[in-house]
Amino acid sequence: MNFFRDILDRQRGEPLQGPSVPQGERVYAVGDIHGRRDLFDNVIELIEADDAARGQADTTIILLGDLIDRGPDSAGVIARAREWAGRRNVRMLMGNHEEMMLRALDSDENLRHFLRVGGRETLLSYPIPLKVYRSASLSDLAKLAREAVPLADIEFIEGMEDMIRIGDYLFVHAGINPTIALEEQVGRDLRWIREPFLSHDAPLDVCVVHGHTIREEVEIGPRADRPNRIGIDTGAFRSGRLTAIGLEGRERWFIEASEKPGK
Repeated sequence: MNFFRDILDRQRGEPLQGPSVPQGERVYAVGDIHGRRDLFDNVIELIEADDAARGQADTTIILLGDLIDRGPDSAGVIARAREWAGRRNVRMLMGNHEEMMLRALDSDENLRHFLRVGGRETLLSYPIPLKVYRSASLSDLAKLAREAVPLADIEFIEGMEDMIRIGDYLFVHAGINPTIALEEQVGRDLRWIREPFLSHDAPLDVCVVHGHTIREEVEIGPRADRPNRIGIDTGAFRSGRLTAIGLEGRERWFIEASEKPGK
């Protein structure tokens, strides 16, 4: 697997008049990882190198949620995120897949739905053998899941945040309801919404950095110089590309870990 770095900064060298983070701060946000521990490891290395090269700053790293499901190593992603947060200022947002996992561990019927949307891969990344998984009834599998997923991982997911605001940027998993005030936003919208958020082109009080909705490329809208939102979910579990955004002052840049050689 050939990893490489791709800086996609479309604005470098051009002064931006749009959103900013407070002076002296630097922020990185990482899109939906979905069990791709390999890409996550690489993007961590790239962020660490980029942060060191840019000099001293008060750096915050935000994971935008959906660390789990679909990809092959959700348990490894959780372990790596916990390790990184133990030595860096890393904050985690809860995605809709983390929400589904917590519900699945409390209800057999919720577990049935969870397995259909990537939960199978998550459970198999814990110590549940494939042969045992295939022969287990739903109730047996629920018991296996509760035994296999460590309490520390459950508490880690339960402690994830709904939204984070830094300067003019608001970081959420899916988006916001653009018709109501920020303080009135509800968790379901923050973790699940698409419309009317994605097509909203009227001014907002913040620039929303989000994942959840897969695009082939970073999506900035409705204007690159004064964006309402920046979507950075490039579909890591199926595209082999994990994207992160860096923010400092009014500058922004993008970092990508990819399994594809020679972009």
